[in-house]
Amino acid sequence: MRVAFVALVVVVAGCRSSSTVDAGPKKPIEKLEPLEAVKGPRVVTDASAADEREAIFQIVPLQVVGPAAPEKAVRLELDGESVKSNGAPFDLKTVKQDDDVILVPVGETYLVQTAAVLAALDDVGADAYLQHPDLPIAWPIDLRDEGAFQSWIDDPEPGKVRVIQRADGFEVQTNLGKLPGQDPNGPTVPVRGGQLDLKTLARGLEKVSLRFKTKDVCFVPSFGMELQQVSRAIAANWKSADVAWFPTACLVYPRPRAKTP
Repeated sequence: MRVAFVALVVVVAGCRSSSTVDAGPKKPIEKLEPLEAVKGPRVVTDASAADEREAIFQIVPLQVVGPAAPEKAVRLELDGESVKSNGAPFDLKTVKQDDDVILVPVGETYLVQTAAVLAALDDVGADAYLQHPDLPIAWPIDLRDEGAFQSWIDDPEPGKVRVIQRADGFEVQTNLGKLPGQDPNGPTVPVRGGQLDLKTLARGLEKVSLRFKTKDVCFVPSFGMELQQVSRAIAANWKSADVAWFPTACLVYPRPRAKTP
């Protein structure tokens, strides 16, 4: 009898485990709507075909606004690989944690040429600012090398907005993919007539900031990009002297390799 009873329990348990439980109607999987393409501002022209073709290469200038440069700060003139302050060579070892340091790129100074300076400021924990080339505005920037940038990307927080800056324009990337532009196979905001289309970039940053509600954006220039052009690009993140679409703007730089003894 005991053997028969155990066998009956096993059969009943097996039937229960294989039975279908009615959990009610299935909830539909919520799909994220695709990001809309960023379209350039409309330029009013004459109706002729020649003018319409010319309008393709025209841009609407961005009204640059942003924070004034800190008054009590060390100003570093970056001219190629040269670092000076008030015209004299500057020793980066004198910079301390939380010092305000304004980076002033001179002429065609490329990001890769300033890598050692950026790494030194990053390591000591200085508060870095990047001077605009034409106005008394300095953007606060959070310096991140490639390792720190990758750790930020790996964080599963929604958004992870970054602006990839190349010679052909800007590509706005998120962890949902690229924000498409008028040409889905090209950059989000292409260069138009040889000029940076910062107005359209600003509209793209506005769009993704409203979509994700995150606090930071990373600017990722190609290492051969002029630092002055990087500064111009960051202007697209600011909508007033006090408010930005993303309160924290990080600048990704190439950390120099350690020299072997």
